[in-house]
Amino acid sequence: MAASNDSPTVVLDPTGERTAATRVRTERPATLEGLTVGLLDITKMRGDVFIDRLDELLQGRGIETLRFAKPTFTKPAPIDLRQEIATRCHVVIEALAD
Repeated sequence: MAASNDSPTVVLDPTGERTAATRVRTERPATLEGLTVGLLDITKMRGDVFIDRLDELLQGRGIETLRFAKPTFTKPAPIDLRQEIATRCHVVIEALAD
């Protein structure tokens, strides 16, 4: 569901930060054509099933995808993984499932 331009979107950060960080929401692209989509599996059970299907659907539409996985779902992604995703991908989809 798209957020209204009239009211801010509030996203809660589950990482235990003591003070809330304010971030500007990045504009979503109108299309994925010509973009590289990063697919990040956070390694929770069955997340790979979702990522596999999403990868199949995106590639079926001619969209380039790159796959990534966190070493563990219990911690944030390592900085080197985040940097690789940021430099190689235009957008990223993070998959979690239980």
